[in-house]
Amino acid sequence: MQALQFSATGSLDSLQLRELPTPEPAADEVLVEVRATGINPSDIKNLLGLFPYTSTPRIPGRDFAGVVISGPPELKGKAVWGGTGKGFGFYHDGCHAQYVVVPANAVALLPESLSFAQAATCGVPFITAWDALERSQVQAGTRFLIIGGGAVAQAAHALAKARGAEVVLAARRAEAVQELQAQGISAFQLTEEARLPEQALEHFQQQAPEVIFDTTGFWLAAAINSLDTFGRVAIIAAPKDGLISLSPLDLYRRGGSIIGVNSLLYSLEDCAQILTQIGAAFDAGLPAPSEFIELPLSEAVAAYHQVSKGGSEKMVLIP
Repeated sequence: MQALQFSATGSLDSLQLRELPTPEPAADEVLVEVRATGINPSDIKNLLGLFPYTSTPRIPGRDFAGVVISGPPELKGKAVWGGTGKGFGFYHDGCHAQYVVVPANAVALLPESLSFAQAATCGVPFITAWDALERSQVQAGTRFLIIGGGAVAQAAHALAKARGAEVVLAARRAEAVQELQAQGISAFQLTEEARLPEQALEHFQQQAPEVIFDTTGFWLAAAINSLDTFGRVAIIAAPKDGLISLSPLDLYRRGGSIIGVNSLLYSLEDCAQILTQIGAAFDAGLPAPSEFIELPLSEAVAAYHQVSKGGSEKMVLIP
């Protein structure tokens, strides 16, 4: 089979498209013919050596959608999606290949409302967003502020709206805010940390947000100062040195909580269960992803380099 593989970390230079043996599934596993697989920022960071547990040689890739070729009779021939879980693409081979082997209970049936390519864009951002919403208790009527405008932020917005939450997005770039507003999304431009509490009040009818999801890693202190009593802040990122200055006094006086969200803590089996719930949300009317670029696997190395330079559009590889 054709597969991406890297032999060392530290740069993208070791990533190559290679001919490798098709993996053989064990009795409790499935062999999936990959029809689409997304490139995530964490795939780039993986090659750059930013995850200490990555081993080589390794096939990268965290999210896939495809068809079960071999496995239990009840799954054989079924369209499925999966990925994102602990070690997948890091110390177990991932899915940027024509075929992938995973445990049989690590795939979820593909929702009827999604194509293979649409499904391949969802894993990391939607599982991360779902986890943030679940653990910060976002539900109908929750005043929910999302900081950032990337894939995870937009997934969190869609999922929170489906739950009936009152959702507002805040982003640094004026162009990003304009794009969000053009989509009918309530959004405002972040200016300085000291102004965030005031801006949040303006957009929630003079009430403080009950939950703030900082997807950027830079607004934690300001988010704490913007919270309602017993509010929750969910975070998925931090500055490169891991350090940020904040006042515990501001947190405990509000009775606030900080929730760290990391999809790598969940197994492939856990993620399949989450994808089943996300799939039900799509089949119930959650808007399907539409902003992505499909590329053949033969252009995958160039696609990695393009993603590493930044950009808002998702890349999906079609083996």
